[in-house]
Amino acid sequence: MATEIPPAARDPESASRLQILATEHWSLLATRSLTYTESLARVNIFLAVLSGAVIALALVAQVDRFGTAFTTIAIPVLFIVLFTGIVTISRLMDLNRDDYRWIIAMNRLRHGYLDLHPELAPNFMTSPYDDIQGALRTLGIERQASRGTLASIFHLPQTLPGLLGVIVAAVGAAIAALAVRTAASSAPAMGLAAALGFVLVLAWMTIWNRRSFKGPYPSLEPHFPTPVD
Repeated sequence: MATEIPPAARDPESASRLQILATEHWSLLATRSLTYTESLARVNIFLAVLSGAVIALALVAQVDRFGTAFTTIAIPVLFIVLFTGIVTISRLMDLNRDDYRWIIAMNRLRHGYLDLHPELAPNFMTSPYDDIQGALRTLGIERQASRGTLASIFHLPQTLPGLLGVIVAAVGAAIAALAVRTAASSAPAMGLAAALGFVLVLAWMTIWNRRSFKGPYPSLEPHFPTPVD
């Protein structure tokens, strides 16, 4: 029984274009996988440093009973944890920007697929458009973006930089409380310093995270924007 020959098989040039697009697509998928691997490795390093610091401080507290020696050791140790957290978040934001680039690149490839075979459009769940709307659809978070700023703020702690930002803010709060403890041992003063330190560090992390996607590179300028309708 005769079978219908696919259009790509009848057109060598079309088949060659499909092969090139598919090869680039697989390359981008491998690159995204490496991006995720490095992100998780960075998070594990930070959590290992944090866990080691907490265990070390717990041992010192048992010996010194939270005395002067504990405070003297705890502040520099927590500063190391704070520094590790900040550079980890910075790297995660770089990796997120890189991942955004790979998403845009794959959306452009899907647009190329549909140029060759527009009848396949109903089979694509992800977007073939390379603007911000298309990237959000491919990432599966277009609903959060459509709900406005409030939903975006609540979505931020769900990301790795947002989650680590809360932990780093807690470390900053502990440093502020210990710093006040060296000057005044009153519990209200320590609590106020801890709350202020937490809010300031968390606000700075939030602003830093949201500004990390400002000013896209020229290569990310949309070539195939999402239709208005």
